[in-house]
Amino acid sequence: MAFLKIENLHVHYGAIHALKGISLEVNQGEIVTLIGSNGAGKTTTMYTAAGILKPSAGKIIFEDEDITKLDAPHIVQRGICLSPEGRQVFPELTVKENLDLGAFLRTSRERDETLEVVYELFPRIKERMHQAAGTLSGGEQQMLAVGRALMGKPKLLMLDEPSLGLAPIIIQEIFNLIVRINKLGTTILLVEQNAKMALRISSRGYVLETGKIVLSDRADALLTSEKVRAAYLGG
Repeated sequence: MAFLKIENLHVHYGAIHALKGISLEVNQGEIVTLIGSNGAGKTTTMYTAAGILKPSAGKIIFEDEDITKLDAPHIVQRGICLSPEGRQVFPELTVKENLDLGAFLRTSRERDETLEVVYELFPRIKERMHQAAGTLSGGEQQMLAVGRALMGKPKLLMLDEPSLGLAPIIIQEIFNLIVRINKLGTTILLVEQNAKMALRISSRGYVLETGKIVLSDRADALLTSEKVRAAYLGG
C-alpha cells in the first residue's frame, strides 16, 4: 500500500477549479517531486494534504487511514508536516522560539530529542538560536523553516519551493540537506522550481498542468523526456 495516496482530488477557490481530479502516490522512503508552472496547482496539492485547504471531492489516504476531513493539527499529529513556500518564519521571535513552535504537539522530551537532530543537520541555526529570525539570511531562514517542520517529527515532510530566491551555492546546500533528511528515514514530497535538481534527487515525479497531472514517471525518465525538458528543464 502507498504511504500517501491522493485519489481524484478536486479543490475549488470559489468559482476557480484549482485541482481537477488529481491522483498520486508517495511510497515510504521516497522523495517524490511535483513539477509544473506557476498556478498549476502544486501548492494547492500540498496545502490540501496538510489540512489547510478542504477538497470539494476526492480522498487523501495516509498510512491506510482516510485523513481527508481532518484539520491541520490532527494531520501534523498523524505525521505530515509542511515547510511552506516563502519560509514564513516569525521574524520577531528567536530561532529557538520558532523551532519550539514546530513541536507544539510533541512532548517536551520529544521536542528536546528532535531539537538535537535539527541542530546537527543545521549547525548554523544552532549558532543563531538566540537571534531574531528576521535577522537571518535568506538561506538561514529556509533552513529554519525546514527545521521547524522537522520539529513536528514528520513521517512525511512536504517542502514547498525550498530553493526559491536563494543563491546557487545555498541551493546546493539545501538539496544536500534534503537528501540527508530522507536518508535519516523521512519520506519527502517536494515542490521545486528547479525541476532539474529536484528530479536528480527524487525517485519519481509528477507533472501538473492547470490542475491536472499530465505525466508521471521515474525521475530519471522525466529528466530525459523531451516534453519535460522543453517545458521545465530549459530545453
